[in-house]
Amino acid sequence: MGTYYLKTPISDEDITKLRIGDTIYVSGILISARDSAHVRMVESIRKGEKLPVDLKGGVIYHAGPVALKQGDTWRIISMGPTTSARMDDFEPEVIEKLGVKLVIGKGGMGPKTTEAMRKFKAAYAIFTGGAGVLAAKAIKRVLGVHWLDLGIAEAMWILEVENFGPLTVVIDSYGNNYYEDLRKNVREKVKELSEEVNRVIKDVLHSP
Repeated sequence: MGTYYLKTPISDEDITKLRIGDTIYVSGILISARDSAHVRMVESIRKGEKLPVDLKGGVIYHAGPVALKQGDTWRIISMGPTTSARMDDFEPEVIEKLGVKLVIGKGGMGPKTTEAMRKFKAAYAIFTGGAGVLAAKAIKRVLGVHWLDLGIAEAMWILEVENFGPLTVVIDSYGNNYYEDLRKNVREKVKELSEEVNRVIKDVLHSP
């Protein structure tokens, strides 16, 4: 397992170096997007509308900030990750159509997103839940905010970050998904255990 320092825009070459369990830090531009922002992104894609920011080679963070406005500028106080599974219905299309290379959140994502990441060379990494203040320390400044009509937490925030992390890769560009593999292994172990218990019960019932 290695440690990688990535800078946006992220290339296919950067992404294909990553494997499950690797630690990464990101510098450059990071875009936040939760449920409502993903809905709007997909609606814009399907209408052929241009988004407020170019996401090719970009990073999406599943998070909404605690933000303080000071004059004409914003300061991020805390920005912990939100549950990524809520974006599963939208992320494959976002990855395919917008060229996103890295998605950050918590809790993992499902098979459709995993397949999109394999097909279009992207990865998913988790940030420690409950560490919103740590995340905010890596945010150097707010470059812009769009779709504030959705609310502060749901808006799209454009952030300049430096060594944002540590992040742990749990889906890589080869179709490996740590959480899905873990669940599969657990199911197989439960099945094996169940079969063994049934054999023992059968032996006991048929013993003289």
